[in-house]
Amino acid sequence: MPSDAALPAVTSAAPPGPFRAFWRAFRENRGAVIGLVVLCFVLFIAIFANVLAPHSPIEQYRGFTKLPPFWMEGSDPRFILGTDAVGRDTLSRLMYGARVSLFIGLAVMVVSMVAGIALGLAAAFFGGIIDVLIIRVMDLILAIPSLVLAILIIAVIGPNLTNTIVAVTIVGLPRYVRLVRASALTELTKDYVTAAKVSGVGKFRLMTVTVLPNCLAPLMVQAALGMSGAILEAAGLGFLGLGAQPPTPEWGSMLADTRVLMMSHPWVMAFPGIAMLITVLAINLLGDGLRDALDPRLRRS
Repeated sequence: MPSDAALPAVTSAAPPGPFRAFWRAFRENRGAVIGLVVLCFVLFIAIFANVLAPHSPIEQYRGFTKLPPFWMEGSDPRFILGTDAVGRDTLSRLMYGARVSLFIGLAVMVVSMVAGIALGLAAAFFGGIIDVLIIRVMDLILAIPSLVLAILIIAVIGPNLTNTIVAVTIVGLPRYVRLVRASALTELTKDYVTAAKVSGVGKFRLMTVTVLPNCLAPLMVQAALGMSGAILEAAGLGFLGLGAQPPTPEWGSMLADTRVLMMSHPWVMAFPGIAMLITVLAINLLGDGLRDALDPRLRRS
């Protein structure tokens, strides 16, 4: 008989951890990986704008107005992407504008998630008049076009950066509330929730510790997509003069400041639009990757 040493060793590979399994599913979507890289690059520029920007975003160089970018005739090497109508460096304003626009998107996402989780769980767990009241208010918000409602809110509370965040948060809140409520109602029908109730778990702990973690996957996808929507909503308000006020370098207000130059100096208006397009596209690709990675039914075989 062969000895035990001659027998091949049987090793069982340990199953990958949840993060490793998530990353393995996420990186299968190349578009999502590209979106993550681009978003990290934009975040890096936004965080270190004060170090990377060659000029102050609000300083006006009177003798250098409406300069073209470096590859066009008549450019100045000190202003790589040219200057706007009052002589401010376009590249510096784009870098600082990334900071403002991403701050708006992140702030709206965080506030909307917190408020949406609180209202959605309250509607799902308490039911009755509380559920009806919350859902009807959300339906009322959804019944009004988002930009029109945001303009109405800004008209009441005044145009500035903080009020822009408030208006865009209110506009986007129903999506989070309805998503959390629907997910929580689904989870409440499952056996582990019944077992937790029988064991005497309190309602608050049941909501926050037992049910909420199982509602986070679709919420994370909505948060990623909602961030891009918040950036676009804020840019729309800025374009109408109701968002961040001059001389704050925000991409929407930059488009508004340069719209009179659209025909004569199109590059001045093109750069903030391209920056917004790239950022929003990267966030949407990232959201698609999160959806595919977090939903087992969408994972590729």
